Amino acid sequence: MASMEPVSSWNSNSVLSVMELTKEPMTVVPKNYIRPDQELSAPSDYSTLTTIPTIDMKKLAWGETSDLELEKLHSTCKAWGLIQLANHGVSSSLLEKLKHEIEEFFMLPSEEKMKYKARPGDVEGYGTIIRCNDQTLDWGDRFYMTLNPIQKRKPYLFPELPSSLRNTLEAYISELQKLAMTLLGYMGKALKIEIKEMEELFEDGMQSMRMNYYPPCPQPELVVGLTPHSDATGITILHQINGVQGLQIKKDGVWIPVNFCADSFVVNVGDVMEILSNGAFTSIEHRVTVNSDKERISLAMFFNPKFEAEIGPVTSTLSPRNPPLFKRITMEDYVKDFFSRNLNGKSHLENMRIKSGESTLAA
Repeated sequence: MASMEPVSSWNSNSVLSVMELTKEPMTVVPKNYIRPDQELSAPSDYSTLTTIPTIDMKKLAWGETSDLELEKLHSTCKAWGLIQLANHGVSSSLLEKLKHEIEEFFMLPSEEKMKYKARPGDVEGYGTIIRCNDQTLDWGDRFYMTLNPIQKRKPYLFPELPSSLRNTLEAYISELQKLAMTLLGYMGKALKIEIKEMEELFEDGMQSMRMNYYPPCPQPELVVGLTPHSDATGITILHQINGVQGLQIKKDGVWIPVNFCADSFVVNVGDVMEILSNGAFTSIEHRVTVNSDKERISLAMFFNPKFEAEIGPVTSTLSPRNPPLFKRITMEDYVKDFFSRNLNGKSHLENMRIKSGESTLAA
């Protein structure tokens, strides 16, 4: 669920899309998709760990249940870095329409989708981002674009989408913007951060989205749909469009497959939230696996502070016994630093961690 991917001077369309690749009968995966060093998933006796706690938005809002649900939100973000969000308020009819429109988009002829192709040196658009010459590729096609601030939208991407998809996405984006701000407010409350401080950071902040399509694979154990990473975001809200599972998280050094209710959203804590909370909340390393029978379609929305905001541990999270664990840096510099690196677990967050004798200000 990464919100941004490192910019490369490589042409993002120098490889065939996985969807196009799988149109021809195939029994063996091409070499540039194979990951021989891929860590295995947990054995089946880890099944008791695969249910992520559910946070109920209605319970958070109700006086009688709000304190208990807030406590549960805090403990889940700390222990798991990932929640199921129930009673989120987005209508099932809108989600059904969204499912239809996104499936229709991915089924468009290749030449239609190539109108939105990612341009050399850019990460936005449709296609595979090539970061280096010998890169192992993910088994999936994606369409990534900036949504907010609106003036940052690329004129050849969102405005040029088929009108029915564009209108449905606009309705969905509007709903998720409201949901994200409400949830961020509760997260702040759980951390004892003033609501005004959270609003100043995230209101009208940096927002982007990525549509994902992971085709079936004849040798799914050899590939990965999305490289292991933690998100460089405040929060990420994921909608599993067609209900096919495949998300895995790394907990206690082990990759665990996680299953989610069809009508819930998956919300994960990003690196920025771990920094703001001074480590009280944990960003989660995750990856996507694929299967041999069914495609997986998902839509992720990423929520970050304003571009000009300074991020670092919020003052109210600090004390003599709890000194800052992370440097302070502007969101602009944080993004530039992230774009200069390849996706690699939680390495970008670790770069922000204060080492012994180091200043709290990032260079």
